[in-house]
Amino acid sequence: MVQMIPKKLEPVENLWQKELASAFTDPRKLLEFLEFKPEIISGTFAARKLFPMRVPVSFAQRMQKGDIHDPLLNQVLPLNAEFVDAEGFVADPLQEQGNGLKGLIHKYQSRVLLVVRGGCAVNCRYCFRRHFPYQDNQVNREGWASVIEYIQQDQAIEEVIYSGGDPLMAKDDFLAWLTQSLAAIPHVKYLRIHTRLPVVIPSRVTRSLLDWFTDARLQPIMVVHVNHSNEVDEHFAQAMRLLREAGVTLLNQGVVLKGINDSVDAQVKLSKALFDVGVLPYYLHMLDKVKGASHFLVDDEEAIAIQREVVKRLPGYLVPKLVREIGGQPGKTPLDLQLHP
Repeated sequence: MVQMIPKKLEPVENLWQKELASAFTDPRKLLEFLEFKPEIISGTFAARKLFPMRVPVSFAQRMQKGDIHDPLLNQVLPLNAEFVDAEGFVADPLQEQGNGLKGLIHKYQSRVLLVVRGGCAVNCRYCFRRHFPYQDNQVNREGWASVIEYIQQDQAIEEVIYSGGDPLMAKDDFLAWLTQSLAAIPHVKYLRIHTRLPVVIPSRVTRSLLDWFTDARLQPIMVVHVNHSNEVDEHFAQAMRLLREAGVTLLNQGVVLKGINDSVDAQVKLSKALFDVGVLPYYLHMLDKVKGASHFLVDDEEAIAIQREVVKRLPGYLVPKLVREIGGQPGKTPLDLQLHP
């Protein structure tokens, strides 16, 4: 069980921005920090030109030094396998690009997704938006006014989801303004944030974040993104405690990834570690077939076999739903465990 931080500790404003600025962007510097042998450090990491590398020090500190198979390292290290042009892997696997109104993606009837900010605190190599044209979707205040008007006019929209990139890369004063604007719309009831920032830089959970997220009328939900139990440390536990005590519902969604968490033991340990810090497993996604990520693919048969064993070993509330997202579909598509007895 993760040891919790004493409750007397309070979040430090703006520390996260300093940590973000000091993130590793050179694979060799990261491997030096992890004390790899020179022959490993001198390898070719040309894939960083396909998708830049960014790894916060706080996340790197959770990696096992000298272990090239470390499950956290393998999520973020650029590899030549990214140059493989695999069949079925495309730049826009969920058909999100060219959505019409900048900053808004309306795929599901009762909820809309706002691309609040391009860029993340960590660049995961399997990211389904690694080719997303964030520069073409930048929104100014006038553009956000149009987004808010769109939501005002559609009374079927009950939930707004902040996404990105990572929405928590945005400044708190902007997020406070946007949240208050949404809270003024009577038919909007829920505000959900999808983020990896509190995982890789737990100090992002500041007092100002807690204030704007929980002071509004909207019911606050945060979906974090953790793929392996080694990502859950005492600092992440502290961040989750602060959010939980402020009344935020905490959920996790992960991705089943080859060589990282594609075993029954890994998934069981992950669910238990999350629950120990107050986060409920929510979704386990099949890999979105984004170009450059084919080496992470776990096939359906294997994923279903893993999930079937997880169901036997965990109570139902600790078992995330195994799903695939298909572009153009009105919701997530569950993988049916009964099809493969």
